[in-house]
Amino acid sequence: MACRETGTVTTTNPAALHTEPITPATIAAYGRYLLDLAEATPDHLLTTIDIALPNLDLRVFMPEGQLADAVRTACIQPRLRFPGSARMIKITVLHPGVGGAPDPLEWGKERYTAHEISNLLSQAGLQGSLFHDLRFWQFYDLAAGRGVQLMAGAEMFPPWEPGAPLRAFLHWEYAAQGRRMTHAGSLGRDGRGVLLAGAGGAGKSGTVLAGLLGGLSSVGDDYVLVDLLDGRPSAFPIFTTLKQDDRGVRRLELDRRLGPRSLNWQDKIQFRTSDIEADISLDGLSIGAILLPRIGAEATVFTVASRAEAMLALAPSAVYQMPGERESGFRFFSRLVSMLPAYRLDLGPDPEEIAGALSSFINGLPS
Repeated sequence: MACRETGTVTTTNPAALHTEPITPATIAAYGRYLLDLAEATPDHLLTTIDIALPNLDLRVFMPEGQLADAVRTACIQPRLRFPGSARMIKITVLHPGVGGAPDPLEWGKERYTAHEISNLLSQAGLQGSLFHDLRFWQFYDLAAGRGVQLMAGAEMFPPWEPGAPLRAFLHWEYAAQGRRMTHAGSLGRDGRGVLLAGAGGAGKSGTVLAGLLGGLSSVGDDYVLVDLLDGRPSAFPIFTTLKQDDRGVRRLELDRRLGPRSLNWQDKIQFRTSDIEADISLDGLSIGAILLPRIGAEATVFTVASRAEAMLALAPSAVYQMPGERESGFRFFSRLVSMLPAYRLDLGPDPEEIAGALSSFINGLPS
């Protein structure tokens, strides 16, 4: 087998990559092989979807199907811009039966450590990830702005993918810009707003929905793009996805609007902002505080929280849900929490009361 050493990365003859399990020594070559395969796949075999995101033009080549529908509906469509021209990136989604796409290979017997694999791939100018259960591969060449996603079949993607499709590629691109895809909710009014951070079940999604139904705006329920480059935290919308458990949907009286729907992988009802005519702050929100929601109070109350509490609520899920190196992520969120006050948000049982309390709080944020 022909190969050459490049630092600690071994580049292997691509012809051998069709059958052998992938190892740390061959993962970079496998990524390059798939990227070359994506580049060689004729455009007419795939649907082209163009999405205008903040400072980013995303062009996706992919087969028609559930995931293509998700890309069309889950991403914010109106064009948003930071200062300067937008960068075009291209992502190709393949599965066997599309052009010459092969079956995705399995990982070998060596330990797969995402952090170590990320560092290894970066030596070859790549980022990548693998969801082992489905042999779901993603590779991205930052310099070229090209990515490839190889799946074992048209519907063989992780259950969370339709809610935030292609989020790994967006994360890699935005992280290189100094911005960050962040696992948090958001609410605002008149261009000012807050981030809602915490573990699953803390009440983030219910709080966002209560605020939206009470006249507030948002830039996202689950993932938002946070920018610190102008010296003041701002957040921008990427995805249109909202979700809530069945009990919460009934409590908020959304069941009549949404109609019968099946539950997603989290046993929640998933829908889009357009389904409830939600107010999305397309120009973004200037973030004035981090709120840490908790369910179970008699009335909605704000109390001062420490920066350590804010960091623990925000950073771990935001960093570990996004594949890639982690040091820059923790540095980013450390800087974010150092710039903002944090408050515990003890939530009362009445959605209207929650929305009113949040509206008053946001109105009191510095301009």
